[in-house]
Amino acid sequence: MQTMLGVIGGSGVYQIDGLEGAAWVQVKTPWGKPSDEVLVGRLNGLPVAFLPRHGRGHVHDPATVPYRANIDALKRIGCTDILAVSAVGSLREDFAPGDFVVVDQYIDRTTRRPPSFFGPGLVAHVSLADPTCPRLGSLAAEAARAEGLTVHQGATYLSMEGPQFSTRAESRMYRAWGADVIGMTGMSEARLAREAELCYASLAMVTDYDCWHDSHGAVDVAQVIAVVHANAAAARGLIARLPALLSPNRQPCPHCCDRALTHALMTAPDKRDPELLAKLDAVAGRVLSP
Repeated sequence: MQTMLGVIGGSGVYQIDGLEGAAWVQVKTPWGKPSDEVLVGRLNGLPVAFLPRHGRGHVHDPATVPYRANIDALKRIGCTDILAVSAVGSLREDFAPGDFVVVDQYIDRTTRRPPSFFGPGLVAHVSLADPTCPRLGSLAAEAARAEGLTVHQGATYLSMEGPQFSTRAESRMYRAWGADVIGMTGMSEARLAREAELCYASLAMVTDYDCWHDSHGAVDVAQVIAVVHANAAAARGLIARLPALLSPNRQPCPHCCDRALTHALMTAPDKRDPELLAKLDAVAGRVLSP
């Protein structure tokens, strides 16, 4: 199988530099329209697909991002690995604005997003004990270091609903829970990528100290935007280094991300909803094909 890297760009990351043969393409999914068209091309010889999470011009807020359509679209066009880039607030003194963080755990506080591709008519349970791919996360950290960035490998991401930022009480509570960074989009993608049997890694760009830090005050949106823009070029440079670290010939994931559905389907074949089965042709085709 050919390796294909999917990149989901967060705030400030709306393009990829150096993409050969780049073209924006529409991808139709049974889950509705993705956030935008998908930019496809080749980067250092590797097929790459780029999808801006919030759409070009930032038209989707965190709760209205069409997460299922986005993950389906990337799987449908052949992606095997997904690197998601996002802006986060830091809940730790040593995770400073401008740093990059490779996330490996989540605490989910969202309430308004569809949590699964599955449901009545086809029930499935996948493991989220380790919700990101350690192999892909390590490669992202290696690319970040090669780019000269300060990167922290391993962190817990508190996924909040938004679109408002935290209260001080919430921010302090999340620190007490052991969360390291806070954002609004990460868990929604990670759980769906696992259901779609895609290796998923999350690279977070620290923009601020949320509002727990007494010497930094409340989150200043203008300051956040300034850090996002400063980090965006670094993030694109990191992404450009990643294809050289990925083997073009896709091997089975050593952590079984690409076999997450092997024992996950619970509904008996004769009880499965044909309409839902049709919608899962890309996401679960490996286990649903005769």
